[in-house]
Amino acid sequence: MWNLPNALTFIRIFLVPFLVVVILTRWEGWEFWGLGIFLAAIITDAFDGYFARRLDQKTKLGALLDPIADKFLMTGALVSLVEIQVNGVPLVPSWMVVIIIGREFLVTGLRMTALEQNMVIPASRLGKLKTLSQTIAVCACIIQYKLDELSRPLIVFLFKQQVDIFNVVAKTFLWIAVILSLGSMADYFVKFYRVLMEKK
Repeated sequence: MWNLPNALTFIRIFLVPFLVVVILTRWEGWEFWGLGIFLAAIITDAFDGYFARRLDQKTKLGALLDPIADKFLMTGALVSLVEIQVNGVPLVPSWMVVIIIGREFLVTGLRMTALEQNMVIPASRLGKLKTLSQTIAVCACIIQYKLDELSRPLIVFLFKQQVDIFNVVAKTFLWIAVILSLGSMADYFVKFYRVLMEKK
C-alpha cells in the first residue's frame, strides 16, 4: 500500500482542498500559488503511473485511487474557477463544468457496472486527450485572470488592440474538453455494449 506511486496519488488528493481554498479566497498572489499547486498535482499524476510501471509496484489500491484523484483535482479546479469572474463573466462557464463532471459520473458508473460483471473496458485515448485539454484550459484561465489585472502595452502595440491570447486559449481548450468528454463517454458506452454482446 505505502509505495512511491501510491504516495504520489495520496499527495495529489491532499493538494486538492488547498487548491480550492487558494482559488476561492483569492488573496494577493493567489494566481501563482494556485497555478503552482495545480501543476504540482499534475506532476504527481504523470509520475505515479511511471514509477508504478518502472518499479513494478502496481496495486489494486493505486488503480482505484488514481482515477479518483484525477477527478477530484479537475472537479475542484473547474468548480472553483466558475466562482471567479472577469468583467462579470465566469472564467469557466458553469454549463461546461456540468457536462464535464456529468461525464465523469456516468463513465465511473459504467465502469463499476462492468466490473461487477467481470468485464474489462479498455481505456480510451480520447479520455487522455480530454484530461490534457482540461489541464491546459485550467492553466490558461488562471493566467488569463492575472493578465487582466496587468497592462499589456506590448500586445496593444503589436496588434493595435488588446487581444486576450490566454482567454482564446482557455475557451478553445474548454470547448475541446467538452467535445472530448462527450466523445469519450460515447466511446466507453459503445465499448461496453460490444463487450457485453461478446460475453453473451
